[in-house]
Amino acid sequence: MTSARARFVIGATTMLLVVGCNKAASDRGSSNTTKTSSESTASAKDPIANAESAAPAAIAHDAAIVVPGTKGSMKTLRAGKNGWTCMPDDPSTPANDPMCGDQNAMKWASAWASHTPPPQDQPGLAYMLQGASDPSNTDPFATRPAPGADWVRTGPHLMILGSKAILAGYPSGPKPDTSGPYVMWAGTPYAHLMVPVVR
Repeated sequence: MTSARARFVIGATTMLLVVGCNKAASDRGSSNTTKTSSESTASAKDPIANAESAAPAAIAHDAAIVVPGTKGSMKTLRAGKNGWTCMPDDPSTPANDPMCGDQNAMKWASAWASHTPPPQDQPGLAYMLQGASDPSNTDPFATRPAPGADWVRTGPHLMILGSKAILAGYPSGPKPDTSGPYVMWAGTPYAHLMVPVVR
């Protein structure tokens, strides 16, 4: 939530990107990965296509597409038909990190963006099929990695948000093994499960 960041600060029913995530890399241990020019301009050239690439086509095709507007507002590029909302890449991160979330995920992320408690027992689902790179797996509000630390890189994944029960038994910590499920931001109200998926 794969992830998630001086992210997009989003208004009312939207989220601040990347709940734990940005673009993955099979070389997730590398600290020198930066966006290529094609990645950094992907959302600018075609923000709808970039946003849609975050989720399975069956979801993304009918999802609302939003982008940050002025003063924290959101601009709707396309109205949705299925209760999902997708956003293109966040240019402030070193990865191509579009994201799509359902209605509960958007409520959760809106709470995160406003530093308020997220809804309890309202599990939400968000996809980041392009992957993610997050500044911290322990601090929900970090915007850059701590001195000497690297971005937390996760491959294509989905995030399960708003369910404390689902977190039990999964590892966490500042350097999680992102090849399997792990908890991001454990011990905070924003803890959520990151679940890698095969594309």
